Amino acid sequence: MGKELKTNAMRFLDKSKIEYTVQTYECDEFIDGIHTAEKLGQPLEETFKTLVAQGKSGNYFCFLIPVALELDMKKAAKSVGEKSVELIHVKDITKITGYVRGGCTPIGMKKQFMTVVHNSAESLPLFFISGGRIGVQIHLSPQELVKAIRGKFEDIIL
Repeated sequence: MGKELKTNAMRFLDKSKIEYTVQTYECDEFIDGIHTAEKLGQPLEETFKTLVAQGKSGNYFCFLIPVALELDMKKAAKSVGEKSVELIHVKDITKITGYVRGGCTPIGMKKQFMTVVHNSAESLPLFFISGGRIGVQIHLSPQELVKAIRGKFEDIIL
C-alpha cells in the first residue's frame, strides 16, 4: 500500500511539531463517538467529539467535549463571546469545515475557527480526537493542541 495516508490534521500536527499517534478502525459510514471509543477500547472521558456551531454574529466555532456528554449551548455561547450559538446542520459540515461527519476535527479545517475544549481535558496527559477522516483517531496532548490552535479550556457541558 505504500505510505500511510496523511490527513490535513496530521499535516498540521507534523508542521507544528506536535507528537501524536494514530489509531484506525474499519468503518464504512458514520458511527458516533461512543461506539468509536468502545470499538477502540478508549475511555469515554478521554475521547472527545468536535462540534461546530455558528454564533449570532455569523462566525463559526468548534467545541470539543467528551463523547458521552452534551454541549451546554448557553455556556458555549458565553465562552466565545456570543449571545447564542446553534450547531450547524449535518449537511453543511463538509462545506464549512472541509471534513465529513464522523471525521471532523478542529485542526486542518478550511479555516481555523475559535476552538473551546471542555476543561476536563486540561488535566489529561493525552486524549483522543477525530483524525480528519472516518476510521481515524489521533491521540495527543490536549495542552499542545490548544496552544497550537490558540484555543482555550472552559466548562461548556450540561
